[in-house]
Amino acid sequence: MPALRSALKKWLALRKHRVRRSFYGRIPMSSVETLARCAWRTRSIYDATCRASGRVRSEIGRDVLNLPQARARRACVGAYIEKLIDQRIYFGRDIRKHEAWPDLEQIARTLTAEVEKLRREAPGRPVFISPFHFVSQYANIYIVERVAALLGLQSMSVVSGVPRNQYGDDHALIPGIKVLYTYGDTNRNGLGVRVARSLKRDGVAVLFSDVPPFTMHRYPMETVEVSMFGKSARIHNGVFRVGETFGAVLLPFYLRFSRGHFEARLFDALPLDAAESPQRLAGYIETALLDNYEQWLPAGHPAMYAFAPSK
Repeated sequence: MPALRSALKKWLALRKHRVRRSFYGRIPMSSVETLARCAWRTRSIYDATCRASGRVRSEIGRDVLNLPQARARRACVGAYIEKLIDQRIYFGRDIRKHEAWPDLEQIARTLTAEVEKLRREAPGRPVFISPFHFVSQYANIYIVERVAALLGLQSMSVVSGVPRNQYGDDHALIPGIKVLYTYGDTNRNGLGVRVARSLKRDGVAVLFSDVPPFTMHRYPMETVEVSMFGKSARIHNGVFRVGETFGAVLLPFYLRFSRGHFEARLFDALPLDAAESPQRLAGYIETALLDNYEQWLPAGHPAMYAFAPSK
């Protein structure tokens, strides 16, 4: 009987995965926001955690960032929009093996042109492409994978703390991305060495420089003091230490998503060895939050950038 129960559980899990894959992999992007609103409103009726999480996201936008009430309310469904887009991109590729997104392709071409411009202006100076945590992790990964292809690289190294294989085998489906770090990585202390090797080999790597320190409370990292929203704040210092060592520049950008279409805002490149760069990066993060807090992935924690587990 135990063997039969185990086999039945595996069969049911497989059927559930196939149904989920078939459904989410075919959702029209134009329907994502509507479906996300319906999903949150329905679940918040009976799920107190879902209801509270949405309200906290909304209240932080209203009370901390002073956003208009209509924008603050839209923050309630940000996590649902992220999950729908992630699954649509992931399962869509799994079903069709290759799927092009024109909006994301154009963003990738724009980033590639900017990287090539920076290389012409300062040959040999490495570039960190830095997506901020907005809209969807898989949308950001799609973009940097396309940038790698346009630059003629076989793979792109990405420093990330996002858990792997949330929907399936990431490496099999996204072979052009080499993740250098995830939570629970046993070789976490060697992260700097691996980043250095990637920069020397490819001249470009990807790093999410806007990650709030509170998200790393299990693995505290060095931070640097800056000013955000008129108050003292802290952001991670690792990118500046590595960047100073190699004379690297940071190319930050963030995504927006509306009515089924993606767009991106690129910031001016930052020389990471400049003394004013931490504060300039903090200013970029603040600008992005004021513009698109509703779709900021770490939204919902009252600390934001005001708390760091390690200085």
